[in-house]
Amino acid sequence: MNIAFLASHNGSSALAITNACLNGILPAEPVLLISNNAGCGAITWAKDLDLKTAVINASNAQNPDKAIADLLTDNHIDLAICSGYMKLIGPKTIAAMHGCILNVHPALLPKHGGKGLYGRHVHQAVFDNKETETGVTIHLVDGEYDHGRIIAQKRLPVLNGESVDDIEAKVKDAEPGFYIETLQKILSGEISLR
Repeated sequence: MNIAFLASHNGSSALAITNACLNGILPAEPVLLISNNAGCGAITWAKDLDLKTAVINASNAQNPDKAIADLLTDNHIDLAICSGYMKLIGPKTIAAMHGCILNVHPALLPKHGGKGLYGRHVHQAVFDNKETETGVTIHLVDGEYDHGRIIAQKRLPVLNGESVDDIEAKVKDAEPGFYIETLQKILSGEISLR
């Protein structure tokens, strides 16, 4: 299975997944990393690990959605994985991947998801709502922010006295391993994307 990543910043889950592939933990081939941000850390580590890289955004592509879809198709990508990708995936990309685009969200969807709820904003919402648990959600991308079918969730307790920083650190720590665990289940057929 050929995997591509979409990341806007460091792509920490994408890096963990790439290393799991390269170390034989996941039977898949990391091929490509696409970013909308030329200065992101993910581009640097992807180049260091010999992945193809591309920066596609409105300043260098007339139709970024079509450019991403074409690049995924041209590289025979079977699964696209979002890892902190801050742009809405367009309809051409979604159609090209036939329901094989995954996203990770740092909360238990459908709570604390949607436009504007990313990164620290999510953890602040969990804190402000006095939630007793948070977690990680992996879901299919469907053209709306944080809306597609949920594939897997990992629940994490929010303990009395924990700050927003504590909640954020706990979720960030859990994301990469849970993404890898979920991908193992997808690759083994235990979880079906279709």
